[in-house]
Amino acid sequence: MLKLVKKMSGAIAIALGLTFAAGSVQAAGEKYILVSHAPDSDSWWNTIKNAIREAGDHLGVEVVYRNPPTGDLADMARIIEQSAASRPDGIITTIADYDVLKGPIQKAVKRGIPVIAINSGTPDQARSLGALMYVGQPEYDAGYGAGMKAKDAGVTKFLCVNHYMTNPASVERCQGFADALGVNLGGQMIDSGQDPTGIQNKVQAYLRSNPDTNGILTLGPTSAHPTLRALSNMGKSGKIFFGTFDLSGEIAQGIKDGVINFGIDQQPYLQGYVPVMVLTLYNRYGVLPGNNVNSGPGFVTKANVGLVEKLAGEYR
Repeated sequence: MLKLVKKMSGAIAIALGLTFAAGSVQAAGEKYILVSHAPDSDSWWNTIKNAIREAGDHLGVEVVYRNPPTGDLADMARIIEQSAASRPDGIITTIADYDVLKGPIQKAVKRGIPVIAINSGTPDQARSLGALMYVGQPEYDAGYGAGMKAKDAGVTKFLCVNHYMTNPASVERCQGFADALGVNLGGQMIDSGQDPTGIQNKVQAYLRSNPDTNGILTLGPTSAHPTLRALSNMGKSGKIFFGTFDLSGEIAQGIKDGVINFGIDQQPYLQGYVPVMVLTLYNRYGVLPGNNVNSGPGFVTKANVGLVEKLAGEYR
């Protein structure tokens, strides 16, 4: 993966004339702003931060990362408005809640600012808001795929640990999982919050109250890490089918140890790098890919975790 990224980056740099000798085309120095919905505590976004930093270096542009510190979506909406008011050459944003964010995003588009949607929301929502394209993972489909793996393993009773209940995309993940199992989604999805100790306690309490639970889905490192500790404390590590979204060093180790069955890799590096590349090509040459980019889902299991473990948190 790392070699591929380096080769891709080198090819892009040459194509854009950013590393030629004297007399070559010079970088225009565009400025882009990426606005995410993630709170400061969400380490998963470190890969996207790394991607936009490297893309900026490779393409000779400035990319600023902004987010609501606590994950408050009303705050995110204000950040998008403030970003648009600064007249950047492009905005990259998640659509964590269509109803909350559609106004600020549409205003940015009306100002003539190119917008690319990533990570959350859907391609249809991105198109309706006037975004150039969408780069991300279809969340319901990813949850459904996870549920099919759980069903094949014999899971009948499950817990979905939702650490970001205010984000509709998180509910889509749990809903897809439930639908694949053929059960109605109800109390199996808990609003865990984002405090690690609180998540651990809520998972332990649920499993004590529902001892027949034989499957768990977590929605990222924020909920996966405390769940690992909860299972360990209860002597249930490796005894309950455990799937999670996203990757981290701790999740990779859990997969290797046989405690986690899979991690769903939505390839966040692509979600950061591709929009910066597309915006640069669009601003400089007026060219634009004809399709959206589905960055996932991909399933990392014990069979292939060795290929991505060293890149977790940086490129995977």
